[in-house]
Amino acid sequence: MTNNQSSLLHLLQLASPALPVGAYGYSEGLEILVERGLINNPQQLKAWIDQELSYGAIRLEAAIMVRAYESLQAEDLEALKYWNAWASAAKETSELRSQSWQMGNSLIRLLVELEPELQSVAGRVGTPCNYAIAFGIAAAYWQIPRMAALVGYLHSWASNLINAGVKLIPLGQTVGQQLLLELAPQLSVVSQEIVVLDQREQLHSCTWGLALSSMAHETQYTRLFRS
Repeated sequence: MTNNQSSLLHLLQLASPALPVGAYGYSEGLEILVERGLINNPQQLKAWIDQELSYGAIRLEAAIMVRAYESLQAEDLEALKYWNAWASAAKETSELRSQSWQMGNSLIRLLVELEPELQSVAGRVGTPCNYAIAFGIAAAYWQIPRMAALVGYLHSWASNLINAGVKLIPLGQTVGQQLLLELAPQLSVVSQEIVVLDQREQLHSCTWGLALSSMAHETQYTRLFRS
């Protein structure tokens, strides 16, 4: 097996919806938006995802993933700890923070079971570990090219949000796959933008819509998703 084949297979495994980290349990506030009629068709769902990719918290998450990737490559475990704390502090609601911690802790435990050599890295990062940090560690350890890891991270996020929309609105599976296909060019453009962000000065996002929907979801009467 060539190195390219190996890295591709690792990326497919890491970005797979079957990865047992619990991503399927979260809608990131989408559930309350559907209940209130703010998102009730494919066009509105795509517009929400477009805005999040252009201005929202996912850009920040992906940038932190890249920094975790680069920190492990440089064997700078103190930087990993710093960015993990930074990621926790950047969450605007307790539900979004809990989501990142739950998924991150699940992924880092899985990585240690699959690759025992990462035990020392996990120990230095500490708990709770954010999902972006754990994803970056895995991508760097498995020598997945940085840009491929970034596109995979964004694609996995978009796929999970579309799947939530398919269940909630509801939409057909074919419509969901069409939305994901339509998002492909933007995922590529956004990846190029994120990878060149300055170390700190450009790490910001406009997430008030996500924050408000996340806070409202916490007190929603009935719900299918954890956030």
